[in-house]
Amino acid sequence: MPRYRWVVWTLSWVAYATYYTGRKGLSVAKKSLHDRLGVSESALGAIDTAYLAAYSLGQFASGFAGDRVGARRLIGAGMLASAAACTAFGASSTVLWFGAFFCLNGLAQSTGWPGTTRAMAEWTTRENRGTVMAFWATCYQVGGIVATGLAAFLLGRYGWRAAFFGPAVCLFVVGVAVWIWLAPGQEHGDPGRHVAEERRLAQRAVLRSPVLWCYGASYCSIKFIRYALLFWLPYFLAKKRGYGEEQAGYVSVAFEVGGVIGVIGLGVASDRLRRHSRSLLSAVGLLALMAALLFYSRLGSSSTWPNVIGLALIGAALFGPDALLSGAASQDAGGPHAAATATGFVNGMGSLGAVLEGLVVPAISKRYGWEAVFQLFIALALLAALCLVPTLRSAPAPRAS
Repeated sequence: MPRYRWVVWTLSWVAYATYYTGRKGLSVAKKSLHDRLGVSESALGAIDTAYLAAYSLGQFASGFAGDRVGARRLIGAGMLASAAACTAFGASSTVLWFGAFFCLNGLAQSTGWPGTTRAMAEWTTRENRGTVMAFWATCYQVGGIVATGLAAFLLGRYGWRAAFFGPAVCLFVVGVAVWIWLAPGQEHGDPGRHVAEERRLAQRAVLRSPVLWCYGASYCSIKFIRYALLFWLPYFLAKKRGYGEEQAGYVSVAFEVGGVIGVIGLGVASDRLRRHSRSLLSAVGLLALMAALLFYSRLGSSSTWPNVIGLALIGAALFGPDALLSGAASQDAGGPHAAATATGFVNGMGSLGAVLEGLVVPAISKRYGWEAVFQLFIALALLAALCLVPTLRSAPAPRAS
């Protein structure tokens, strides 16, 4: 069975990267929906908010479900449901149905992180989890980049509906593959009464764990910053740094490329520096994020390389703590019987920050300017680090009794 772990690691990586194809279509197709169907900007924003709210609430439910029904069923059902929602969205032509189907897509998409991290928890150990999850967690940077490119290609070649139909096919194929090949770890396959009782106790312990509440509070600030940069960087570069729209898109990719480096670096360090907790290393990364944000906000240059380097530094300093807290650290804290509950809980709290981002960033940038937005990011990075202070000397896992 040790060889089979590579099948699980690879299939889980592909699965979560594929989830991104089901959520990137709207951002790419917004202009077409506005120009061709007359969907207003406010309506498009409302669809975004509905999706993110459903995604956030779904994380909590998916976490509990993942530990009860297993990773294979949760991921497989979630991907097939997302495929159906994307197909329905692409076949629709009114705002009401767009909102309804993308809200359902948010619920389906919420199965991804708890399900895949549950699968990974079953095939890793505390000793190798930081390193394995560091390389595995590149799935959501690579997935985001590929999904954007795929949606843009399909839209340009076949029209905006194809930006939803194509990803639906990808989700369906990978979802079926998960149903067929994703197996639980040997020690997690026993459905007996003793195991079920331990699982219930462990899930209850997650909700009472001050460590996970601190992780979730920190992750709320982290995810606010991440989603704000993902959604607004091209706009900021075009409006404030003088780039054309196409070039701004290319330059903004440096943020996610830097993120790949940061995720791997901090994850590997968390296994090698075992005297220090994962939360301590995350806090150090967040302090580095403050410095990177301050440096970039003072840069004020439209030259390409300074912007690329500055954004890469921000990405490295942000995605490292992001992946470590929502992945390996939460898996450790959830233990073998509540890994999905723990990761769903932390990611669900974090997604509340993503929901708020869509309301706060436009308001602050319009009233106070983009300098104030970056000051807000710096303050949130500090707040995220402070939220981790109570966990720096805490035991990594809550007790089930």
